[in-house]
Amino acid sequence: MKRKAFLAAICLLFSAVITSCAEKSPFPGYTPTGTGLYYKTITQGTGEQLKVGDVIQVELAYYVHDSLLYSTDQLPEPAYDMVQESLFKGDLYEGFSLMHVGDSMSFMISADSVFTKQFRTPELPKFVEPGSFMRWEVKVNEAMTEEEYYAMKEAQVAALQQKAKDELAAYLAENGITATPRESGLVYVCTKPGKGRNPVTNNNVKVHYTGKLLDGTVFDSSVERGEPFEFELGMHQVIPGWDEGIALMKKGEKGILYIPAELGYGPRQAGMIPPYSNLIFEVELVDIK
Repeated sequence: MKRKAFLAAICLLFSAVITSCAEKSPFPGYTPTGTGLYYKTITQGTGEQLKVGDVIQVELAYYVHDSLLYSTDQLPEPAYDMVQESLFKGDLYEGFSLMHVGDSMSFMISADSVFTKQFRTPELPKFVEPGSFMRWEVKVNEAMTEEEYYAMKEAQVAALQQKAKDELAAYLAENGITATPRESGLVYVCTKPGKGRNPVTNNNVKVHYTGKLLDGTVFDSSVERGEPFEFELGMHQVIPGWDEGIALMKKGEKGILYIPAELGYGPRQAGMIPPYSNLIFEVELVDIK
């Protein structure tokens, strides 16, 4: 019995040595998973292990030949991703499955597979050698369910919308603007009355304007260009605040539109205009056709 036990132990040891040799990592400090993925733990977190369906707030960067191709540091706000089933063996999602909230890890992943199966490029970029690996540096700061994620985003949007409303109300009060806001929140102040009729939907109108942010920054002006802007009223060719506001004017009339963010560009960045910006337009209705 002792001899059989000894032989069994030797066989197990020999098997372990063979397996270890077969899976030896070509990347010092990295551990192979056997699927083509290599990983290295940088810092260990104390949170729960990630699972498919988790939405994670992640800091991520990837490199080819130590040259940075992308980093979430380049984004204006925190990045989120959802843990999915693997797209291919040894991919980033397999790497996510090894992580806990709070972990920082480094992964070596097949560049061929990343570009053709994850990025879906028809061929490898010239700077990527076939058979090479990409290095991914990943830190997971938070994990939540999909429902929790959408609830969080809705709360963030509601907070930003309320902040914009409060800023506009404060601006109007500080500058002594007492005109009654319309139901939509638009405020119009006539500075020079016009004559004739108001334009209606489908009318072509010509408008001179100067657009400003609440801090006085001018972001666009037809006056400076010396040519009025022409558009078809009520056909969503302009922001909602314009469709509503220009319809209040008569030919030759001048005025100021105080446009709430939700009637402007809302959550979108538009050139110099940040998301959730209230807008001020000095306008003149030059012509109605």
